[in-house]
Amino acid sequence: MTGKIYMNDQRITVDTNILIYSVDVDAGDKHKFAMQLMDELVDKNCVLTLQALSEFYSAATRKGKATVEEAQSQITDWQIVFPIIAAKASTLSMAVKATSTYKLSFWDAMIWATARQNGVEVLMSEDFQHGQNIEGVYIQNPFEHEIK
Repeated sequence: MTGKIYMNDQRITVDTNILIYSVDVDAGDKHKFAMQLMDELVDKNCVLTLQALSEFYSAATRKGKATVEEAQSQITDWQIVFPIIAAKASTLSMAVKATSTYKLSFWDAMIWATARQNGVEVLMSEDFQHGQNIEGVYIQNPFEHEIK
């Protein structure tokens, strides 16, 4: 993992795993890097998906990475700092098609489709194939390479 994050004005979103790592003190370097990344994204053109926030709450509380109160507080903070985008009815059809066309899991396809429909150009996640470009949404695994 690297130090400084560099990005241009592209619209960015992060997947649930980045949000989880940002609060998971047991994740070592990934925790430190995810915290730094989220801090850097405050000043960037970053949006969060309602799905990622929902998955964050479920996973963080279920896995003991945050108490209910801590998870609620973190989500409130992110909602203040980042615009939130959500799926529409048409997102579901787009995601279902992407599961077969691009061999994505259903929930990854939903995040991707929500991002694509909302003008997101970079989706940061370690769940997709790094460097893949899916219909104009570039997949960046921030733990694999330095972001430029």
